[in-house]
Amino acid sequence: MGRLGIGELAIILVIVLIVFGPKKLPELAKSMGQAVKEFKKGQEDLEETLNQPAITKEEKTDGQVSEKIDQAQNNDK
Repeated sequence: MGRLGIGELAIILVIVLIVFGPKKLPELAKSMGQAVKEFKKGQEDLEETLNQPAITKEEKTDGQVSEKIDQAQNNDK
C-alpha cells in the first residue's frame, strides 16, 4: 500500500468535514491526539516490561527479588 498524496488527503478532509461538521473537527482532532499519546505510552510501558529481567518463583521465595531488581537498575545506568 502506498503513501497518501496531497489530493487523497484533501478528499479525506472534505469527507470528514461533511460527516462531522466544522464545529466537531477540533474536538475530534484532540481526541485522536490523546488516543495516539495513550497508545505510545502503552507501547513504551510494554517495551519496558519486556526488557526487564524475568524473576522466577524460586527467586521470589528466596528473597532474591530485590537483589535482581537492584542489579538490573545498576546495569541500566
